[in-house]
Amino acid sequence: MIMKLPQEIEVWYIIPAIRRELAMGLVKRGLRQREVARMLGVTDAAVSHYFSSKRGNEVRFNSRINSEIRSSVGKIVGGSPVMGEIQRLCRLCKNDGICCHIHKHHGAPRECSACFHE
Repeated sequence: MIMKLPQEIEVWYIIPAIRRELAMGLVKRGLRQREVARMLGVTDAAVSHYFSSKRGNEVRFNSRINSEIRSSVGKIVGGSPVMGEIQRLCRLCKNDGICCHIHKHHGAPRECSACFHE
């Protein structure tokens, strides 16, 4: 098994899952899928795939992260930059060990602490 870098875990698993949750929250707030796609910087098809569980469904977040995602949805609707909110949520996932859990599942050594060395 080829070990993935922590950054690959973020790009392939964490960010799509965050986008999925943001998309779902934004649509619940009354935005159309096309508008959500534009805001998130993804295609209309990607947003459709989030709703049909074809994309971004490998990660389930804990209640703390879900609460922060709901907060981000409100901030985005209020005009906060989407990229800043995604970055904030990625940091929270890293700090909560979510990235490490997925990284270990994909071949990182048990004693890996790469995410915490800047």
